Amino acid sequence: MDRRVHGLRFGILALAAAALVLCVTPTSRSLTGELQDRLDDHTFWTLVTEFSEPNGFFRSDNLVSNEMVFQYVIPALEQTVLPASAYVGVGPDQNFTYIAALKPRIAFIVDIRRDNLLLHLMYKALIEMSPTREEFISRLFSRPIPAGTAARDSADALLSAFQQEEPDGVAFERNRADIHARLERGHGFSLTRADLGGIDKVYRAFYSAGPDIRYSFGRGSGWQPFPTYKDLMTADDGHGVQRGYLANEEIYRTLKDLEERNLIVPVVGDFGGPKALRSVARYLDLHHATVSVFYTSNVEQYLFRDDAWQRFYGNVGAMPIDSRSTFIRALFNQRGIFRIPNSQPDPQSGIAPIPPGFSPPTPGPRSETLLNPISELLAAFAEGRINSYADVIDLSRERQ
Repeated sequence: MDRRVHGLRFGILALAAAALVLCVTPTSRSLTGELQDRLDDHTFWTLVTEFSEPNGFFRSDNLVSNEMVFQYVIPALEQTVLPASAYVGVGPDQNFTYIAALKPRIAFIVDIRRDNLLLHLMYKALIEMSPTREEFISRLFSRPIPAGTAARDSADALLSAFQQEEPDGVAFERNRADIHARLERGHGFSLTRADLGGIDKVYRAFYSAGPDIRYSFGRGSGWQPFPTYKDLMTADDGHGVQRGYLANEEIYRTLKDLEERNLIVPVVGDFGGPKALRSVARYLDLHHATVSVFYTSNVEQYLFRDDAWQRFYGNVGAMPIDSRSTFIRALFNQRGIFRIPNSQPDPQSGIAPIPPGFSPPTPGPRSETLLNPISELLAAFAEGRINSYADVIDLSRERQ
């Protein structure tokens, strides 16, 4: 390894530490001490706004996950990271399943898209207003609660029943107004007209598609069969145990309690950016907390298209961690991907639409979920052993 490259890695970590010392804002100076059991509305909104970076771009709206097996690592995490201190994640509501299972003292969801922040604010309002899973699902999809459902019903039974109900346009408008009121008047959050329009756009997607909404929503019915919201909510951990946040009332109440105490904080941020992750790091350090879990999905894959991965690992190096701190990664494979004769792929997604009359084979899992101790990754990075996304995956596989 070239000594200059080797030195660069150490230099990045040193600069990250130095920059972290200098990044104390007046707000963060006043938010010191142990983590609180509840954040007041002003503090929550201060974290959301002051930690966030400008809106960025991703090729998909990503309203629901496209990872079917993300629950598989929860049993291992329960053995290694509990009791959890802080959770950091990315993307939509698959984070809720991890958060409800691990019960961190605080969670930050950092995503490059402001629409993801707005999605989580929508969820926050709906969950807070809904004492039970039935009421949450009813509000999420603007459909009446089916007759005969009960609190003890499985997620599959509930969602199957809601699939039979027609969406209600009047309920949609009422719920939409309630979401705005909950966030603006109930919490006092300063949302712009564009923010409210973004929430409406996201909420209308759930109204339009119902429990069949999927990652590829908006591309038509012929797109590659990503899992639906119902598929994701009825998946299990590979051992027959359903751990989704709608699996039962107890899990849902755990999530609801964290939302009501303002402990799930959405932030706009690029993993390789200069502010968001470093602000989270500084906040946790000042509050004597550590990052127990960092769910990255497959974001690192995109960071390796340029040198953003080096900045990302510099940001991670600024975070307070311990020997139990763990990355969760999604690795997408080719299982379940089929070739369609004479069909041109979409230029943005690279996925070809399914022509009429074509019957694709039954797809298998498109992703697998890997764990990797954060300290091991940072050590490999500092030693110059990380130069590609394949190196990151190899390091993760060594621990499986």
